Amino acid sequence: MTTAIHSTLVLTLLCTAAAGGAQTTQSAPMKIGGDQMAQDFQAPAVERNYDRRVVMLPMRDGVKLFTVIFVPKGAHDAPIMLTRTPYNAADHVRNPSAAPVHNPSAPARMLVDELSVADEGFVENGYIRVYQDVRGKYGSEGPYLMTPLPVDSGFNSTGADDTTDAWDTIEWLTRNVPETNGRVGMIGSSYEGFTVVMALLHPHPALKAAVPESPMVDGWMGDDWFHYGAFRQPNIDYVIEQMTARGNGIGAPRIGDDYTNYLIAGSAGDMAREEGGADLPFMRILEEHQAYDAFWQAGALDKQIAKLPLTVPTMWVQGLYDQEDMWGAVHSYRALQGKANARGMNFLVMGPWFHSQINRQGRAMGPFIWATDTANQWRRDVMVPFFNQYLKADAPKADTPPVWVYDTGADHWDRLTTFPTSCEQGCNVSSKPLYLASSGKLSFSAPEREEKTERYTEFVSNPAKPVPYSPRPILENDESGWRTWLVTDQRFVDGRPDVLTFVSDPLSAPMKLSGEPVVHLIASTSGTDSDWVVKLIDVYPNRELGSIDLSGTFPGLIAQPWDMNGYELPLATDIFRGRYRTSFEHPSAIEPDKPLEYTFGLPMVERTIPAGHRIMVQVQSTLFPLYDRNPQTFVSNIFEAKPANYQKATQRIWHTSGGASYISLPIVPVAIER
Repeated sequence: MTTAIHSTLVLTLLCTAAAGGAQTTQSAPMKIGGDQMAQDFQAPAVERNYDRRVVMLPMRDGVKLFTVIFVPKGAHDAPIMLTRTPYNAADHVRNPSAAPVHNPSAPARMLVDELSVADEGFVENGYIRVYQDVRGKYGSEGPYLMTPLPVDSGFNSTGADDTTDAWDTIEWLTRNVPETNGRVGMIGSSYEGFTVVMALLHPHPALKAAVPESPMVDGWMGDDWFHYGAFRQPNIDYVIEQMTARGNGIGAPRIGDDYTNYLIAGSAGDMAREEGGADLPFMRILEEHQAYDAFWQAGALDKQIAKLPLTVPTMWVQGLYDQEDMWGAVHSYRALQGKANARGMNFLVMGPWFHSQINRQGRAMGPFIWATDTANQWRRDVMVPFFNQYLKADAPKADTPPVWVYDTGADHWDRLTTFPTSCEQGCNVSSKPLYLASSGKLSFSAPEREEKTERYTEFVSNPAKPVPYSPRPILENDESGWRTWLVTDQRFVDGRPDVLTFVSDPLSAPMKLSGEPVVHLIASTSGTDSDWVVKLIDVYPNRELGSIDLSGTFPGLIAQPWDMNGYELPLATDIFRGRYRTSFEHPSAIEPDKPLEYTFGLPMVERTIPAGHRIMVQVQSTLFPLYDRNPQTFVSNIFEAKPANYQKATQRIWHTSGGASYISLPIVPVAIER
């Protein structure tokens, strides 16, 4: 009886408590209305293991440049790594917020996580990292000039350039950053590489080492703006982006296939007008300085640095597949090789990279997967030890290779004493002529006088149907296609009637190329002007799937070897504008139907071509819309060519004895020292 009463009482109390609890959790319905936006909300700040300082750094003329300085907490006697950029210094850190307030509940934010992968080695080695906007861009004051020429060139009236600005910046940093040891290095790619080379024209004494990566050095010969006089049309968009605002410029996105867009527009000048950029100052410069005149020669930095003493150890870095700045690094390196102290001061690196891939992951390129992350390997094993040697007092002497270049066929780095290894004159190994023979053949034997074959091979170049440089559609914002077009399978144009193809027999043994292929084209045109495009190609064998040896046929390179059956891999491609055959400074009309020699270098090659592969050479007269179309009738200004100026032309490549076209191939022994 007592137990039953007790149980009933407990049950009653529990039910009452439960009911009471349910009642206490109820609340009045939320009324929706008013402004729900939080007022004065601030995200909790976190502790960082570095200080971020923003300075408007004064130049000698009073202009102040926006500068971001990252100093590791507790740093002392630390070297400085400086990059000067037109691409927003504040964006080089992933979270450019204001100085932190201590938040004990949040983990410390690490500098290695804030900066890009390219900066990991500097952070790990305690560097002070500095980014600065060039004058006139983003946070910096002053007028903006596109890759401004030196102040003493006669083409820069501002009184300052990237040489003086680099000097003043380094002077301020070494005096006003107390954590530094007073030693500065500079690094940067593309336009940022240009600013490094400009600093070398009159280097500050505290500048102890420099690494220009794919620097824009000679914009007419082979970097951004022209290639041997042929204009690179996508730069119209770039000029508009750079010159219509201090920050991100104003663009007019296009839709559809740019092959069609540029063809409908007409000349490069017509396209610039259609895009709204024709009157921008640098577009006018491009149109008014089409020849290699005093303007371009004053900006040819490889020629400028060759006139000066070599005082700063410099490592020139180039991508073998750089689709934008293929000229600058290697030609600057070659210009300095004649210096007495070049052996210990002048270095070259050429990796299997597209433009600026050196600052990204470097394991893959187009269809290729390399044995290692080649970009990270270079940064870790070569770049950081190189800088440490010159910028840190306690660092050991680096084992810096004089030349470190990637053999893309053997999938490994070659360590060389100089480069090119083979050339036409002045190298240990002389290059060997490969003749464009009759019947679409390539031969290492010159045509014999008694040989009764056709004297030439011809095609018709029609500006109304130009040869595309990449498979269509060519889209304005196709970043992947733009980065990899230099390794695109050329079968997409092989067989066109306006593309001549010359092919060797299959190689009986591996062939190693190490240097600059040089074109000696004996050609004629029925027009009075012409472009000549030459491609050197490695043709993969056609094999049945069951016969492919995955371990040896394609050594270590290809993700899916069967996809490479018959692949026509371009090794070196370039274009030459015929009006500059006799003089880069003074263009002239071509005498119609007369065989003439056109001589020009192709980009550098380092490749072991396996046995069983064939060598191919393709010749054409358009590479569109990357390059503007030559009207094939001589006009004073191709930017202003009219529709009637664009005419078909019969193009002939000659094979006669004593007048045969050939390419000097930089062939070296396969067992070259690594």
